Amino acid sequence: MSKEKIKVYLYTRVSTTMQIDGYSLDAQKTKMKAFCDYNEYEIAGEYEDAGKSGKSIEGRNAADVLATLQVMQDFGVNLICVEDGIDSSKDAGKLMISVLSAVAEIERENIRVQTMEGRMQKAREGKWNGGFAPYGYALIDGKLVVNEEEAVAIRTIFDQYVNTDLGANGIAKYLENHGIHKIARQNGKNPLFDAALIRRIIQNPVYSGKISHGRRRTEKVHGTRNEYRQVKKDDYLLVDGLHEALVSEEVWEQAQVKVAAQAKKYEKVNRDKKEKIHLLSGILKCPVCGAGMYGNKAIKKRKDGSHYKDFYYYGCKHRNMTRGHKCGYKKQVHEEMLDASVAEVISKLVSNPKFSDLIRSKINMEVDTSALDQEIANYEKQLRQLYHNKDTILSDIDSLNYEDKHYQRRKPDLENRLYKTYDKIDEAEELLIPAKTKKRALLADKITGDNIYKALIFFDKLYAKMNEAEKREFLSQLVDNVQIYEERKENGQWLKSIEFKLPIIEKEFTLGLDNNTQNETVCLLSRRKPDTTIKLSVDMDDYYRIINGKDEE
Repeated sequence: MSKEKIKVYLYTRVSTTMQIDGYSLDAQKTKMKAFCDYNEYEIAGEYEDAGKSGKSIEGRNAADVLATLQVMQDFGVNLICVEDGIDSSKDAGKLMISVLSAVAEIERENIRVQTMEGRMQKAREGKWNGGFAPYGYALIDGKLVVNEEEAVAIRTIFDQYVNTDLGANGIAKYLENHGIHKIARQNGKNPLFDAALIRRIIQNPVYSGKISHGRRRTEKVHGTRNEYRQVKKDDYLLVDGLHEALVSEEVWEQAQVKVAAQAKKYEKVNRDKKEKIHLLSGILKCPVCGAGMYGNKAIKKRKDGSHYKDFYYYGCKHRNMTRGHKCGYKKQVHEEMLDASVAEVISKLVSNPKFSDLIRSKINMEVDTSALDQEIANYEKQLRQLYHNKDTILSDIDSLNYEDKHYQRRKPDLENRLYKTYDKIDEAEELLIPAKTKKRALLADKITGDNIYKALIFFDKLYAKMNEAEKREFLSQLVDNVQIYEERKENGQWLKSIEFKLPIIEKEFTLGLDNNTQNETVCLLSRRKPDTTIKLSVDMDDYYRIINGKDEE
């Protein structure tokens, strides 16, 4: 009984058109057929890649090669390289394949390290080491030069951050209100400074005349093979740059102190259960200086000096000297009474049928992210192409023949192309991350808005069941600011007006807090652009006049 022959498939490939017309394909076939005859293999089919390169394979490393071989062997298939004498069905052959793959992988890693070292050396010399010039500078002959037209915004951002109580969001609004817009450039078309960009500017040492390297590094995601992410590092290189600073080192240090303080302030910590939460802190505004008023506690004592009770009140934040500001308004506004007044106004507002119908119509309304989706798709397409280019260059480097007379010229040329490609990848990633962040923020705002609308519809029931922390969070999402009179009215009224945050209301709207046909003059929506937040103002003089039945026809 004759032994069944092993079936094989022949695979031949050449990389250049010169080889297609030459000897290589036929020579490969001749050798492989002779090999099959000698080993009594049956040729079941032939495959040929004429003029096609194998350099477009992504992520080629030793682990990938072995994994691919394992998949083949799971189906009972082995790889035999006739020219190199390698047979993956034998342990020695498998070992040889893994060794050769590892050598190529090490070479690529060495090239990457050398490229990174080159960038590190440029940074040590105080030079800009690749990518777009940061906003406020222009890149001329590889050097950073101040762009005075852009630098105005940078200096304003640092001045406002260091010398006021504004955070990134507040500065973004300040710039917009003062007509300071971002100049469109190749790496950014948005005319507005958003909070995320402002935070990056504030923390970028380049504006203090420094050059940094390694603030963000690409690290492999633990538990994956080819997934990577950018990670912020504290131990990065920081040296004096050759460029002119836009802010002094003193201002820069003050900004970083505030950044650290705010980060600590917003750390999630377990609140003391006995700690008093002041619902309107910061939302309530001083009637004299306009700064926020914050909750405080005063201890009431009996005539004999013993403790009587705690009195909670709102007072101006500048009643004591703060950052060079001092306000003369010393009134202590009864906290519990003012909190209750605000809740009463909201309750009356949402019980109005017209307002209820309005907010119901806003729930589940679609958010248009098509422009951002297209922007993200463009960046991702660009990145895919850049990664393809990078892998192609790496493959070209792998394929270099050190015996080639042009080897010493070709290798530096390819490494330089690789270096520039890495720069372009960094630039594209720098653009993609903010675009994705902006989309997430837009969708998050929509979800937040929907939740606010839903909560408003059932305000009376929900608010009564909320704890103090939940009430505080709800009011901070709903109310922009609360205004009071300098002096308490004869009828006991402190509350003057309330401005609400109600997103995506496109036109002027008037609404009364009563449920009948009285004049609707209480709630006014100011005219704003459709893509901005509209604020609903409630004037309390009209409110009390209406609910007390004193409105004139």
